[in-house]
Amino acid sequence: MRSPLQILLSSAVLLPSSLVAVAPVSAQAGDPAQAPVKALDDGLLGIMKSGKPAAARATAIGPVIDRSFDLPLMTRLSVGAGWTTASAADQTALVAAFRRMTIAQYAKNFDSWSGQAFTMDPRVDTRGGDRLVRTTLSSKSGSPTALSYRLRQSGGSWKIIDVFYRNSISQLATRRADFASVLQSGGAKALVGHLDSLAAKSAR
Repeated sequence: MRSPLQILLSSAVLLPSSLVAVAPVSAQAGDPAQAPVKALDDGLLGIMKSGKPAAARATAIGPVIDRSFDLPLMTRLSVGAGWTTASAADQTALVAAFRRMTIAQYAKNFDSWSGQAFTMDPRVDTRGGDRLVRTTLSSKSGSPTALSYRLRQSGGSWKIIDVFYRNSISQLATRRADFASVLQSGGAKALVGHLDSLAAKSAR
């Protein structure tokens, strides 16, 4: 399996601990916020074990990502202040491109299976109105990788809005830093092109 978190590590942004672990309040075991994370873990293991090419893995994991993530909100938060000045058409195009990139990167990074497994922490913490679900990705070789998911309710269900690598590197903050320069130089259309180039690169 290729490094599953290359996108996070390529331009890692370490967040202050106050953003990740402020006044945790544990929720009860079996919290519904765990369900989307469990579905994602199962979907990733499924495509890893399938032995299929990248395009087939992307087709398989796409619906899982749609159900598990709040992609429109993640796009808006990643774009930042530039979102409010983008036209409705550009916003729609950005969400679609963000989705293509996300699916392509998961399909590339989780490409084969050699005994990897996910373990979910039974404790779920609250962060204001959000929930934090922690998991560990283990393998037969190498150290376990800690992954935390921040979830927010959307349409009556919990959806992932951010992923933290080793409980401190925010995927959302990493992407916002990456996208800012593209937006400043070329606006929303340039960012759509940038997202599509990242998706195309992952699909190779």
